[in-house]
Amino acid sequence: MSDSILHSVILLSLLGIVAALVLYVVSKKFYVYENPLIAEVEELLPAANCAGCGSPGCRAFAEKLVGTDDISDLFCPVGGNDVMKLVSEALGKEVAEKDPTVAVIRCQGSCEVRPKTTEYQGPKSCTISALIYSGETDCQYGCLGDGDCVAVCQFDAMYMDEATGLPVVITDKCTSCGMCVDACPRDIIEMRPKHKRDLKIFVGCLNEEKGGIAKKACSVACIGCSKCFDICPKDAIVMENNLAYIDPEYCTLCRKCVPVCPTDSIIETNFPPRKEKKVEPKVTAKVEPVKPQPNA
Repeated sequence: MSDSILHSVILLSLLGIVAALVLYVVSKKFYVYENPLIAEVEELLPAANCAGCGSPGCRAFAEKLVGTDDISDLFCPVGGNDVMKLVSEALGKEVAEKDPTVAVIRCQGSCEVRPKTTEYQGPKSCTISALIYSGETDCQYGCLGDGDCVAVCQFDAMYMDEATGLPVVITDKCTSCGMCVDACPRDIIEMRPKHKRDLKIFVGCLNEEKGGIAKKACSVACIGCSKCFDICPKDAIVMENNLAYIDPEYCTLCRKCVPVCPTDSIIETNFPPRKEKKVEPKVTAKVEPVKPQPNA
């Protein structure tokens, strides 16, 4: 009995040695060389794996950076210009600096201005809601309020406001990764330039219905009146599908479009309060009545 056990142990040991030798030969035969720069560049990246760069993760983005001669079009939104500068120094390749951006919510249809007309009893998910019905209000373009964007944010840069039922972006925490943009089925989240002091002007509405219908669904909806388009001195406003859009590339933040909007659908953030123009009363000369002269 002991001999059979010993033979079994020896046989298994021999099989193990043979298998190890085969694996060793195969690993050497089919060894794939990996550029050590990939690991070096990966260490420089923020390890967010958010896919905001267009790659499925930081490792894949590092491989693309190392394997591409011209990386001027590649950018890590989480690391920003500082990280890309380190990557440029490590690879000896030029990178293009980009202005920082931040997510904005292009809908201000809170419960007060966009009343509910139905009540949904299904799973609380914007994706599911968008697939099976138009929403709890008469606006088929606005925020569904189920917080899919908040759920996917890895940086705690968003939360749902209980009072308005809308998501709120915490600008200081937003890394511009774009995950919230991809998660929104209504496409109401947009990345816009983050100016100094986070100054922004944009139309907070996506309703493409005609003015009367849009205004009935939401009191702060854009009604396509074109008043902002007419007053813009830089041609930064485009009118399309009964809707105004402010192009951040041409907008100079002059704010002339804001006061002319009849529905207050244009949002301005972090600007100082407007100074009210003092209207001085007109001074009119006092005319003394002419006394009638007595007859001579």
